[in-house]
Parts: sequence; C-alpha cells; structure tokens
Amino acid sequence: MEISIVMYIAIVLIVGLAFGQLATLLKMPNVTGYLIGGLIVGPSLLNGLTPTVLEHFEIVSEVALAFIAFTIGLSFKRSYFKRVGFQPVVIAAFEATLAVVIVTGGLLLLGVDLPFAIVLGAIAAATAPAATIMVIKEFKAEGPVTETLLSVVALDDAFALILFGFASTIAKSLIEVEGEFSLFLSILNPFINIIYALLVGAVLGFLMKWPLKYFRTSSNRLVVLIIFVFLASGLSSMFGISELLTTMIMGAVLTNVSSYATSMSDLSDRITSPIFVMFFVIAGAELNLSIVPTVGLIGIVYITLRVVGKILGVYLGAKLTHAPETVSRYLGATLIPQAGVAIGLTAVAQSIVPMYAPQIRVVVLSATLVYELVGPLITKIALTKAGEIAPENE
Repeated sequence: MEISIVMYIAIVLIVGLAFGQLATLLKMPNVTGYLIGGLIVGPSLLNGLTPTVLEHFEIVSEVALAFIAFTIGLSFKRSYFKRVGFQPVVIAAFEATLAVVIVTGGLLLLGVDLPFAIVLGAIAAATAPAATIMVIKEFKAEGPVTETLLSVVALDDAFALILFGFASTIAKSLIEVEGEFSLFLSILNPFINIIYALLVGAVLGFLMKWPLKYFRTSSNRLVVLIIFVFLASGLSSMFGISELLTTMIMGAVLTNVSSYATSMSDLSDRITSPIFVMFFVIAGAELNLSIVPTVGLIGIVYITLRVVGKILGVYLGAKLTHAPETVSRYLGATLIPQAGVAIGLTAVAQSIVPMYAPQIRVVVLSATLVYELVGPLITKIALTKAGEIAPENE
C-alpha cells in the first residue's frame, strides 16, 4: 500500500513535535531536536523518509526561507535606526564580513575549489537569534552587551543575505562562464543581481500596502501576505536574482510605508510554525552521514574559523565605534548559534553549486548541531562575565 504525501507531511510534523519536546525537556533549542529527529527517520538511519519522498518536500525550503527573509525585512524601520544609531550596524557588518573572509580563506588554504570555498564561507555570516534571545529572557540579562546584542542579531541575517547574494553570483559565474570575460562577469554580476533584487523587492513592498488598506480582516490579509511572499520568491526565480534579498527588501519597504506591517509579522508567525518544523526535520533527514568522514577537516575548519571571525569582527567593530569595553570583549561569544537562515542557504547552494551541495549541507548541519548545543551555554557565560546576569538569576 502506497503512502500519500499528505501522510508523510503528518509523519514529519509528528517527528518534529516529538523531538522538539524532547529537546525542551533536555534544555536544548527546539531546532536541535527537529534536526536530530529528521536525521533518525531519514535515509542515513531508519530510512522512513526515503530520498524519493524528500524530493516532494523541496518547496518547503523555498517557502520557509522566503518567510524568514520577509520577517527579517520587517524589522528594519527608520525609527529603529534612529534609536540605535550606527554602532550596531558597523559591528554587525564587521562580524558578518570577517566570518566570511576568514572561513573562505581557511578553506582555500586547505586546497578546496574556489566556488565551494566562496559559497560555504558566505554561509558563515548567518547567526540564529532565537537561542540567544532565549538566554537573555531566561536569565533577565541587562546592560550594554545585551542591548547591543539584540540590535546586532536583528541586523546579522540581513548582512548574511547580502553577502551570500554576492558570493553565490560570483561562484555561479566562476562555474558557468569560461574564457577572458569570467573575471569581469564575476565582479559585475553580483551588483546586477543586488540592484534587480532591490528594485523588485522595493516595488512589491510599495504595492503591498494598497491591498492591505482595502482588506481589513485577518483572513484576507493573510491571503495578501502569502500572495506577495510567493510573488517575490517566484519573480526572483524567474529573473534569476536572489530570492532571499528580494523578499527581505519587500519586507523592509513595507514596514516603512505602511502602518499595517506589524500585523503582517503577527500573521506570518501564525502560519509559519508548521512550515519551519517541516523545514528543519527535512533538513535533518537530508543529512548524509556517509560523507561525514570526507568533510571532517573542512567541518572543523568551518566551525572553528567562523567563531574566530565573529569574535574578531565584533572586537574591531566595537573599537572603531568606541563601544564599551564589555561589548568588545564579550559580544562576539554570544553570536555563535547558527540555524534557520544558514540551513536555508544550503538549499539555495544546491542550485548554485550542485556538485558541492552534499558536502555543504553536511558541514552546515553538523555545525548547526554543535553551535546550537554549545551556543546558549557560552552566551550565558559571556553575559555573566560581562556582569549583565545578576547572581540571583543564574
């Protein structure tokens, strides 16, 4: 008897709920439970979700990533930048860029191919804010490090998407374009890609405010939200530009031209929970353990140098903007967690450098498990050393 795809969706959600709850009981982030659950039921172990079945879930990654990017864009209000100034922007730019540069350089020293190093290096920029914010709330952390951290994690993934947009276009050009024009196009194409993404995203963000004026009920606005997020993703795919950047820009423009943008964030949160559960379970199921030994050293270099890049980038950015000493010393250690956007970028990498996609996925998912396990603990230690967690709250 053949199992329908609807039944498999139910199975994936059950696995996600069960292992997410188990992770909670073990005081680990839910995303770690989702990944481990997917790994167990995937082809590498129980093979409950076969490679053929996983092919039916490809759209889940695309939809999940589109909503993640849109939500990030909604956080960039003009009032936000007026309130926090440019210090968090500079720090976020430095830590994201240094992570990319140092990881890419380390991979090249290992002798890996340039397109592979560029794409994997670009993924190093992304940081997962959920685990960090959870620690802040749980231990009631307060102070300059905490305040700066909240701003930086909001900006971090935006820089990650922009840097990945450049890196992916360069990698694609190196693979596809041969001859004397490859270098020229590898430099020009990222700028063209970014400009088109800015234009398409800005137009869609501006247009989105009009139907929100006329459709007042939550159900109708939910339909509008889905239409525009799918439009941004679909048009980007048609034009060959960054879907992540386009959708993020759409959210950024909408939040600055419409008073209804806040409701869009709330509506998005209502519908994306099951999508994200499926996204992470499927990501774990697609982890191919058989190739782990072949990327072991690459994985160690990625995990180690990404942390070095984050800490060094924060230090330089903080010194340049004359941030408090505690910010330069301890903020970098709080940016270790990596999950949603990074895992989503591995799905994008599959279409950019398909020959390296399995290795990239294994490295990033393995790193995610490590980062999500140790990241919250290190965040707590850093905030404690910074004097921002009171002894009675430890």
